[in-house]
Parts: sequence; C-alpha cells; structure tokens
Amino acid sequence: MKELGAYLKRIRISNGVSLTEAAEDLELSTSQLENIEGGNVRAFKDVYNLKQYISQYAKYLGLDSEKIVDEFNGFLFEHTSKISLDDIKAAQKKLEQSEKKVSSPYTKEYKEKKPIWPLFMIIIGIGLFSLIVYFIVRNGNKVPTRVDELVSSRKESVYEFTY
Repeated sequence: MKELGAYLKRIRISNGVSLTEAAEDLELSTSQLENIEGGNVRAFKDVYNLKQYISQYAKYLGLDSEKIVDEFNGFLFEHTSKISLDDIKAAQKKLEQSEKKVSSPYTKEYKEKKPIWPLFMIIIGIGLFSLIVYFIVRNGNKVPTRVDELVSSRKESVYEFTY
C-alpha cells in the first residue's frame, strides 16, 4: 500500500496540486489524504470507504481508477491472506463480546413479564373457599338444642283444668 500511496503522491505533486487543495476538492480531510499517500490503512475504520476514497483520488488526479483500485485489492488480498484463522476467530469473539455490552432502550431485549393478578385471584378464591368450608363444618356438626316445652312450662306455670 505504501507504493500505491507514494505513486499517488508523486502524481499529485507532478500535477502541481497541494494537499490542502486536493482535500478541499475531494471533500476529505488533509489527514485522510496523508494517510492514503502514506499507505496507512489502519487509520481508516472501513476498508470499503477507503477504496472509494482511493478511487475518487485517482479520478481526481487523472488516473485510471479501476487499475488503482485493482492494485489496492491486490494489496488487501495479500494482506488478508496472511491472517491466520485463529486470529480471525479471536477478532470475531471480541466483536461479539463488545456487541453484547452495548444496550439501549431500543435494542435491549426484555423478558416478558407475566401478569400477577391471576395469582392474587387464586389466593383470594382459596381463602373464600376455606371460609365457606369452615362455616359449613362448624354449623353442620352442631346439634340443635332442644327445649322441652312441657318440662319448662311445668316448672313455671300451673295448669288449671276445668270441666
């Protein structure tokens, strides 16, 4: 990538364009162009955006942008083919762990809360049923007290018989 960046820098200087002028025309920052010309790929978060910047920069300098992008793709292939599978898996794990830590009210998964009122209704129902059973058993086992009218009336009054 350094060779490609150095080539773009030579063409820019030979065209008589300053770095700030090219940055203003392409609507990029001067640091982005410096990183492209310096071959610093790691300064860019997204490789696809970097590829677009290189293509725009090549067109701006009057170069064949397809050939420049092909050279960049060759660099990417050579660079990524040297990455071991273990490193890729470790990076994926790290990315998954960092994604789990981020939460917002819009992306957070909530557990469905079950309504609690059926539980209260069941408890109240059991309580009422228990009270009803209690009163039935309490009143059902009572033997009614008998009052013997004859016995009680003899003690209190005297019967008069008339013929």
